[in-house]
Amino acid sequence: MRLEEVIQSDKVDFSGIPSSYYLLGLISAFENRFQALADSTMKEISWKQFFAIICINLCKEPPTIRELSDILGSSHQNVKQILLKLEKKGFIAFLPDENDKRKQRIVLTDTCRAFCEKNDDMSIHIMTKMFDGIPEKDIKTTINTITRIEKNLNEVEQ
Repeated sequence: MRLEEVIQSDKVDFSGIPSSYYLLGLISAFENRFQALADSTMKEISWKQFFAIICINLCKEPPTIRELSDILGSSHQNVKQILLKLEKKGFIAFLPDENDKRKQRIVLTDTCRAFCEKNDDMSIHIMTKMFDGIPEKDIKTTINTITRIEKNLNEVEQ
């Protein structure tokens, strides 16, 4: 069932829920639906694995597991499991850091680059369809809102 159908259904009563709680639930439900779509679209890897690849690719230099964990917002253990699966599939490799041999840097392989190139058109199509009809200013407002919520969350943790 789509989010809109859930919201309009008579099975759930959202009245009386503060909009901040509603938004958090909406974000969580959306993330689950998006992950299911992405997982079914990319047969070779999961959305979480693909997101790790995207983040590695955005780094100015190959990241360490700790650096990637910070970027992904996930634990070292979870990121390590994702990376081990990607390594097994030949999508990433671990290389020793030139300055500190105790650290391992994560690099994308040619296999990974070929996979990304093969799936680029499909990714562009999905992203274009997802954001169809949404003005850029609304997207930027959403980015600013989520960034502020995350900043506030970090202040709660301290």
